[in-house]
Amino acid sequence: MCKMLRIPNNREGYCLLPLLLACLIAQSSSLGSFRLGRHVNGFLGGPSKIATLQQSMDVEDLWFEQRLDHLQPDDTRTWQQRYFVNDAFYRNDSHAPVFLMIGGEGEATKKWMHEGAWVHYAEHFGALCIQLEHRFYGKSHPTSDLSTSNLAYLSSEQALADLANFVTTMKTKYNMDAKQKWIAFGGSYPGSLAAWAREKYPHLIDGSISSSGPLLAQVDFTQYFEVVKASLASYKPECVEAVTRGIAQVEILLKHMIGQRNLDEKFKTCTPLKDSIENQLDISNLFENIAGNFAGVVQYNKDNSPHANITIDEICDVMMNTTIGPPVTRLAAVNDMMLKQSESKCLDYKYDKMIADMKNVSWDSEAAKGMRQWTYQTCTEFGFYQTSENKSDTFGDRFGVDFFIRQCMDIFSDRMDGKFLEQAVAQTNKYYGALKPATTQVLYVHGSIDPWHALGLYVSPNANTPTIYIEGTAHCANMYEPLNNDPPQLKAARNKILKYLAKLLDEYASFASFT
Repeated sequence: MCKMLRIPNNREGYCLLPLLLACLIAQSSSLGSFRLGRHVNGFLGGPSKIATLQQSMDVEDLWFEQRLDHLQPDDTRTWQQRYFVNDAFYRNDSHAPVFLMIGGEGEATKKWMHEGAWVHYAEHFGALCIQLEHRFYGKSHPTSDLSTSNLAYLSSEQALADLANFVTTMKTKYNMDAKQKWIAFGGSYPGSLAAWAREKYPHLIDGSISSSGPLLAQVDFTQYFEVVKASLASYKPECVEAVTRGIAQVEILLKHMIGQRNLDEKFKTCTPLKDSIENQLDISNLFENIAGNFAGVVQYNKDNSPHANITIDEICDVMMNTTIGPPVTRLAAVNDMMLKQSESKCLDYKYDKMIADMKNVSWDSEAAKGMRQWTYQTCTEFGFYQTSENKSDTFGDRFGVDFFIRQCMDIFSDRMDGKFLEQAVAQTNKYYGALKPATTQVLYVHGSIDPWHALGLYVSPNANTPTIYIEGTAHCANMYEPLNNDPPQLKAARNKILKYLAKLLDEYASFASFT
C-alpha cells in the first residue's frame, strides 16, 4: 500500500458540486464522445485500460489556495485548487527530485498517482509524485459557474502561473532543499504546458518531458485529417479508398428523400435527416461526427489507454469487408461500433442542440466535463480546428474552418470571429515561440500515428532541443502503464526518457533497462 503524505486540508469557500462520472455519456448526447480531437474524458484519460490493484488504491483530495488572477497584482481573490500526492518512493533527502504531472482539459485522474510510466520513473529515482489539476477542470472551480465572463480567467498563461505559485509554496511549506529538482510531465495540451512551464519559469522547473504536445497554435488544422488518412493507409490503402467512397455515397443519398431515410436507418440518427436537409450546420455536424469516428480511433490506436478499445485494424477490416454491403453501409457499421462504445442509442447531429448544451454554464452540466472549457480555449488561444474542406478529399468539404468559427461565435461571443481567432493564435505563437521554443532541458516525444504530432516538435533542430519520434504509436503512448507486449520501439523510447531524466538529475550511475 502506498504511503501518502498527510497534508492539512484548508478547503474554504463555496461548495464544489460533484460532477457526474466522466465515463458516462448521455445516450443521445449532442456533444458526442470525441470532438475537437478531445475524448469526453480529456485527451489523456486514465493510465491503463487493464484493471489492476493499483487502480483501487485510495488517493486523498488535497487543496491549495490559489490566486484567481495572476495577471492583476491588486486582485486578491482566491479559490481552492485540487492536487494529489504520492510519496511511496520519495527518498526525502536533499537530492530527491519532485515529479509534477500537469493536469489538462479534463478531470485530474487519481489512477495516475499509482500507474503510468512516470510512476516507474519515480520509483527508480526516489521521486515525490504530485499532480495538480488544471483550473476550471475537474473539481478545481475558480468561479461559481462557467459563464463567458468567468472563463476570462481560463488560459494557459494563468494555468502556468498556477503551477509557479504552487511549486513556490510547496518548496517553502515542506522545507525542500534548493538542490531538489522539479521535473514536469504532461501529455497532449499538458505536454505543451510542461514545455512552456520550463520556458517561462526555468528557476522553478528544472526540466520537462513533453509528450504529444502541440506547440504550434493554428486556426485551420488541415494536417489533422491528413495524418488520419495516412494512419489508416498504413494498415491498408484500400481502407482509405473505402472510406472515401462511403463518404461520397452519403452525399448522394442525402439528395433524395428515400436516401435520407436510408441514412437515418443505417446511422441510427436521433432525428430524421429530412428535417435538417436545408440546414447546412446540421449537415456539417453530421459529417464531422462520421469523420470523428475514424479520428478518435486513430488518435489512440493501440495505446494502453481506456480510450483505445477499438483499433485501426478493426475499423479498416470493417471498411474493407464487402460482404457487409456497399461502402456507406460499412461506414454505418463503424458508426455502430462507436455508438456502442459510447453507450449512445443514436447519432445526434443537431447543431442547435449541441450549441444549447455547450451554452450551459452550470458545473453540473455535461459540457462542464471539459468540452465547454476546452472549446473556449480553442476559441481564445489555439484554434486547432480539424477541418475537411476539399470536396474530392476523403472526408469531403462539409466542415471547413468557418463551421468551427461559427461555434465560437454562437457559444461565447459574436466578437470571436475569424479575425479575432487569427489574432489570438498569432499572440499565442509569439508568446510561446511555436516550433522554435527558446528553452532547454525539455524532451519532446511524439508518435507517428498521432495526428497531433503535425503541430509538435518531432524533428530535433539542434542538440539543445532533443526529440523522440516513435514510429507506429499514437497519442501519448509513452505515458501509459508499460505492458510486456508493447512494441520494441515504444520500449526503446521509454528507456531513452529514463536516460534523459538521469541526465537532468545528474545521475549517471548505471541502471537497469526500463520495461
